[in-house]
Amino acid sequence: MKSRFHTLARLPIRMRLTLLFAVAMAVVLTGMGVFLYVGLGSALDDAIDVNLRTRADDLAAMVLQSESGLRESPGHSAAQTDEQTGQNLDESENLAQVLSSSGSAIDWTASAGSNPLLTPAELAQATGGQIMVDRDAVLGMESGLRLLATPVRAQDQNLVIVVGTSLEGRSEALSRLSSQLAVGGPLALIAASLLAFVLASAALRPVESMRKQAEAISAVEPGRRLPIPATRDEVAKLGETLNEMLARLEASLNKERAFVSNASHELRTPLTLLKGELDLALNRERSPDEMVATLRSAAEETDRLVQLAEDLLVLARADQGRLSVKTAVVDAGEILEYVNERFDRRASDLGVVLEADAPSDLRLTADRVRLEQALANLVENALRYGRSPVSLTGYRRGDRVEFHVLDRGPGFVQDFLPRAFERFSRADESRSSEGAGLGLAIVEIIATAHGGNAQATNREGGGADVWLAIPATA
Repeated sequence: MKSRFHTLARLPIRMRLTLLFAVAMAVVLTGMGVFLYVGLGSALDDAIDVNLRTRADDLAAMVLQSESGLRESPGHSAAQTDEQTGQNLDESENLAQVLSSSGSAIDWTASAGSNPLLTPAELAQATGGQIMVDRDAVLGMESGLRLLATPVRAQDQNLVIVVGTSLEGRSEALSRLSSQLAVGGPLALIAASLLAFVLASAALRPVESMRKQAEAISAVEPGRRLPIPATRDEVAKLGETLNEMLARLEASLNKERAFVSNASHELRTPLTLLKGELDLALNRERSPDEMVATLRSAAEETDRLVQLAEDLLVLARADQGRLSVKTAVVDAGEILEYVNERFDRRASDLGVVLEADAPSDLRLTADRVRLEQALANLVENALRYGRSPVSLTGYRRGDRVEFHVLDRGPGFVQDFLPRAFERFSRADESRSSEGAGLGLAIVEIIATAHGGNAQATNREGGGADVWLAIPATA
């Protein structure tokens, strides 16, 4: 069974549809044939029964009106009755007998003969009410016989009138119908299957066109799309969905290419500076102070490379949906104080006052490491592009906790604000002299991972206000 199923599954769709339609059509035609056969048989039976009852009633009326009595004569009342009533029955249909209560034939037609047509058991049953009896073969009739027995009281006797007719006509009609169904059914099935194959091929033609077009689409030919049929059916919807998928894949590919290009460019700069510092140190003898200065400069470039590598790793994990956050209840004041201490020395070297402020009871559910990373990026941005003082604040607004980093620098260029959190995005020279353009993008990714968001705006009187807001409770 499994091998047959796998064989069927390997067939083309149009062939499978045709086979399934053929099987379904065969079942329908078979059921219809059985219905017609049974229906015709039932209709013929009803007609035969009506005819027998009519003949029995006419014969009973003649027996009741008889004045000369019933005679045991082969050609008497039944034959005369049929002639008088104008039925003109042929020999096979002109079957009639009048039986006494003892079972002997009192009167009969020539075709019925004098031998009783009913058995003693059937006669006993007929004396109590009208019965219908079928005979497989009797009186030389191969097609069988149907008898109707009706009790009647006449001439102070309990009599049973028996009329019968051959079932040959019924058998012939059913036989002709069977022959017609046996010939017409397969022909109809073949014609319907061919039509189903043509229709399935026509319905799948747009799919084949889309398959060929999809086979020709490659990354070196952006913008190509699958042909959409004019019909607004499921195939057209499939084509639209596939085109939307191609557009998403193309956008993702362009994004990946831009990411690789920007990352390569950002990595090239610190690597070039680092190699230059080391080459310069090796070109000639240097004093201890010069060597220390060279190593310090190389360490700064190394730190820059490490930070850039960490940022790129965060971006890659975010794109893959694998940037995990390990939440726990944390103290907002402690986080701000830690970030403040981390950048305190650098702020002093730059002559910038760095302040941190948050309510002592402000707590939230968050990943402390990721939150410190995001705030560090904001402070790094403020120290690089802003001016003193730089403030770190945290407070609760509704069901969220907001962390703001404010400075008094030149602020953002207005046109840059809508794309401030895009990767590798940079404003004009007022805020883009250094950096890879990843700091704010990392902040937004971390905020989103916590179910929050990040925003930036310019302050009145100059400076920037950049913050992230995350739910207080995970």
